[in-house]
Amino acid sequence: MRHTLHRALLAGLLATAMAQVQAAEPVTVEALARLPALQSVSMSPDGEHLVALIPSPKNPDETALATWDIDALSAGPKVITPSGEHMKFIAASALKADKILAIARQEWTGDLGGCGEGKSTGATRTFMVKAYLTGEQQKNFDEAFTSDVRKVGVSEQTQRCLELAGTASLVNMLPLDPDRVIIRQLSELSLTSSYYLYNLKTKETDLLFRGGTRATPALFDSRTGKVLAKTEIVPVGGGYEQQVQLLNAKTGQFELQAPLTTKLSDRYTVDVVGMDDASGKFYLLTDQFSDKVQARLYDPVQHKYDSEPVVADPDYSIDALLFSTRRADFNQVVGFAINGPHRQVVYVDPMLKAIQAGIKNAFPGQQVSIGDYTDDFSRVLFSTQAPGTPIAYHLLLDKKIVNLGSQRPWLEKGLALDESWVTYKARDGRDIPAILDLPIGWKKGDAPAPAVVLPHGGPWARDYLGWDVSGWVPLLTSRGYAVLRPQYRGSSGLGRSLWLAGDKQWGLEMSDDNDDAAAWLVSQGIAAKDRIAIFGYSYGGFAAVAAVVRNPSPFQCAIAGAPVANLGRLGTSWSDNRLQRILQGQTVKGMDPMDNTSKAHLPIMLFGGDRDVRVPPFHPRDFYKAVKDIVPAQYHVIADMPHSMPWYPRQQRETLSLIEGYLAKDCGLAR
Repeated sequence: MRHTLHRALLAGLLATAMAQVQAAEPVTVEALARLPALQSVSMSPDGEHLVALIPSPKNPDETALATWDIDALSAGPKVITPSGEHMKFIAASALKADKILAIARQEWTGDLGGCGEGKSTGATRTFMVKAYLTGEQQKNFDEAFTSDVRKVGVSEQTQRCLELAGTASLVNMLPLDPDRVIIRQLSELSLTSSYYLYNLKTKETDLLFRGGTRATPALFDSRTGKVLAKTEIVPVGGGYEQQVQLLNAKTGQFELQAPLTTKLSDRYTVDVVGMDDASGKFYLLTDQFSDKVQARLYDPVQHKYDSEPVVADPDYSIDALLFSTRRADFNQVVGFAINGPHRQVVYVDPMLKAIQAGIKNAFPGQQVSIGDYTDDFSRVLFSTQAPGTPIAYHLLLDKKIVNLGSQRPWLEKGLALDESWVTYKARDGRDIPAILDLPIGWKKGDAPAPAVVLPHGGPWARDYLGWDVSGWVPLLTSRGYAVLRPQYRGSSGLGRSLWLAGDKQWGLEMSDDNDDAAAWLVSQGIAAKDRIAIFGYSYGGFAAVAAVVRNPSPFQCAIAGAPVANLGRLGTSWSDNRLQRILQGQTVKGMDPMDNTSKAHLPIMLFGGDRDVRVPPFHPRDFYKAVKDIVPAQYHVIADMPHSMPWYPRQQRETLSLIEGYLAKDCGLAR
């Protein structure tokens, strides 16, 4: 019998808020800003329990950790632990050995002393993030994989640094081992990472790999935990090389593989993702042979790739190979993922292929993602979503679908979003992919609509089709705006050519792509020429700031969230990965908006969080001060907001309301 877990577990919490949003009406800010009713859902490997985050019974704006017995779903959650007064749950995962891994964070202000992102001197407003292990009864929460013993010779400053940053993380679940996992642990003395087998029941550890400043494991044997491959970053001739060494099964020694060695500045993808048990060859994801990433087999004895790829797609990169975790066919390739307009998983395993097909038939027009499953496939956890339909969770339980619940059940009917993957020509002839969302109810032949060009952050990132968890796209399209999200040059995941084309083009050709996106909207009859805005966050915020000082411009106004505005002060302080800071920092060149504020000609609204350490508040603040007497300008500080989501519901309400109001009133697009 089909039943809905969500209604059973949250009926009391949500009874007053289940009014359905009609597609003809703008979706409310509250509907988009509320805490998800169900999120971070996972199933224990034995298929006996579910773990997820739900709104706290004490405060619907805060999270709670919940567990269910799958054999008694209709009874609701077995245990619910609300977030604490300071630490708030932001993610959770069901492990084996009856353990749960929970991630929580809290606001923290103090002197970092050079540890992590933030000021090197003085106090920084930031967040402390911690991982905790607990049992399915949630009686005790211990910091995960760490030692409580204070190490001799560790300074108070270093100790504080480790307390803030955390010292350990989960790396590999080792599916066949009932108790042990692989963890990464940061050395308190050397600040380098080592890797251990960790027993979830006894807390005993066995060293697998002692890390250095540049060497890291690239592949573990998922049966035993043995390191099979490692990478090392080596300085060569003023630059860096990434060298790959593979384990020789006969000698037990690691051997350098010259064909896999690349210059870091060339940014080739060379990822060792698995080993074929039958041949002893390694599976790699690489773009050494094509603009797009392919899956290939590599022979460590012959030191060469096979002549043909295992899997390749002419238009998109291969994002992953999927390996079986079942005992019957452990480590066999059961599928692969294509990094297309949305992440498309193709199963080659007959059973998984049939299960996926059956689910897609039950949810036509939606993206289906299979998550956890038991060895006999009697229990399969999966999720669904569509551009106008929020993410929902389901369980295939003995061949019957049980709907566990939606992240936003108050939008259960969904929104009639018309979303498509398109391509337009940039002024130099380059094809720029983009995601187009038409205003709800708009059809070809209607009068041109107001529009928003929405470049993504990163810039080494990309957008995907599907439900927009930020809420920005449904907010705008339900209010009559067309939205175009250009995958401008410099975007990653869509081929090396597009990615590398953004180097040293900040505010130059990268911004040309955004201007050309606006021109395309007009040429297609979608947007009115005098009613287009640019809105972006993080790097997208930079693009919005750059538009303010670029002339001529196709935009009537700009909205910049957490924008990088000062390239001179950006330096290499904006990433928590040291090598990425060095590498990407060399590409961050172009037009500096702070050097061109006298050219400002567009109205702009800026906003940012006062706990943002990725793009500190001085970026939007200083730009605002420089242009406020030249153009109409606003700057809003969002209390306690970090750079990256998840944000608190109050922060979502504030930012969504600011965006809605500014476009309609100050920019005048919604006249």
